[in-house]
Amino acid sequence: MQFGEWLPDQPNFMNQGVSVATNVVPILNGYSSLNQFVAYSEAADNTLLNVFSAKADTGDVSLFAGDAGKLYRHNATTSALDDVSKAGTPAYDLLGTERWRFVQFGDTIYVSGGINEEMQKFQIGVDSVFSDVSGAPRADFIAVVRDFVWTANIDTGSGRKPYRVYWSAFGDPTGWTSGTGQSDFQDIPDAGAITGMVGGEYCTILMERAIVRATYSGLPLVFQFDKVETARGCQVSGSVCNIGHTVFYLSDDGFYAFDGQSSSPIGSQKIDRFFFEDFDFSFKNKMTSTVDPQAQLAVWSYVSNSSLDGTPDRLLIYNYALNRWSLANVSADVIAPFFTAGYTLEALDNISTSLDALPASLDSALYKGGQYLFGGALGTKIHAFTGDPLEGVIETGETSLAMGKHAIVTRVYPYHEGGTVNVEVGTRNIHTEDATFSTALAPNVDGFVPVREQGRYHRVRLNISGQWSVAQGIDVEAREIGRR
Repeated sequence: MQFGEWLPDQPNFMNQGVSVATNVVPILNGYSSLNQFVAYSEAADNTLLNVFSAKADTGDVSLFAGDAGKLYRHNATTSALDDVSKAGTPAYDLLGTERWRFVQFGDTIYVSGGINEEMQKFQIGVDSVFSDVSGAPRADFIAVVRDFVWTANIDTGSGRKPYRVYWSAFGDPTGWTSGTGQSDFQDIPDAGAITGMVGGEYCTILMERAIVRATYSGLPLVFQFDKVETARGCQVSGSVCNIGHTVFYLSDDGFYAFDGQSSSPIGSQKIDRFFFEDFDFSFKNKMTSTVDPQAQLAVWSYVSNSSLDGTPDRLLIYNYALNRWSLANVSADVIAPFFTAGYTLEALDNISTSLDALPASLDSALYKGGQYLFGGALGTKIHAFTGDPLEGVIETGETSLAMGKHAIVTRVYPYHEGGTVNVEVGTRNIHTEDATFSTALAPNVDGFVPVREQGRYHRVRLNISGQWSVAQGIDVEAREIGRR
């Protein structure tokens, strides 16, 4: 019995997938392990609001981060977050739900910080601190579209225009005079506020009640705007992430993938209902999302109703190649991919003076320069998913092993690679009862768990820990014992 896809929106009885898939990653033949979220940097002054890595023409990697008052550059020699904010005290003061958003244009980093902050720029290899981009609009969102830097949901000095996009001059992100060098703006006044923006060959503009595509057409219009999705929009700005021009987002009724022409549901009848019941909507602005292209995953971090302090404590994981989901109990204020700047052996002392206390093994990508990592931030430190595997929990759907009759399960054979497992068998006799689980037991020397669990309906829970890599499924040995 191979572990199927996670389907929490379906009833436990006759669920064709699994009802629990926690701290695991969906793969074709079951689930793989998810590593612990471990610290990568020293501390910033306050909770980090975003993380971004950039590569110079030389291939050198720079890792940036920002909190409400400062912008930082990671120092691979000391592991510190060096203050590279513009001059002034305080350098910045992001308000409420504002968040830093970074893009790279050539060898220069451009950063927007909401309508309370001037756009910032930092040329790698030249600048030592950030500086204002004179004349640029203050904006919630920023993206690179062809040869332009775009901003959206902006303030040009006369108040917020949540439905306006504004783009720079052609090939010049410092030129923001409308009508000069093809720089201009466009209002989209009939679809609510802009809640996200994705660049590339064209611009995808996500709004509360629509999705708009802007395509370069040259002078005199510069860009052509087409409202290509009117049936729904995006409600949570932090839910927007993309792989190429496939954009994932959260709408009023669930998760969708937009392909440039239309949206397709990806969570309907699978995880949407579970998510809306679990999601604390009062903290919607703390949601962040990103794509891990190496593992073909889209991941959302959010605050659940179980969070005690408003810290995002769940990861919703979607394998977009397989259209399968899983869940993780991981606290992360930000999730974002980045490249490592690399450590020398001497620099490892800045993380820990004890090899045993290092957050990952010495051959981990965590310490190798230019290596791609899936990570983000928790509190004041940059983190990465490079620790030991988390303990995974997988629970099968429920079945009747002898329809209408009682059955007794006597053996469970778990199939996995690495680590150790403990198995529980859940039983109940009628649908109105809660399932009762047996004591968790490890397999014996013959590779099976001996049990004697009687009932009309059975399910199996697998708890897997240690250095495990794959959990594939189970086999069950049972026999019919009658109707009573």
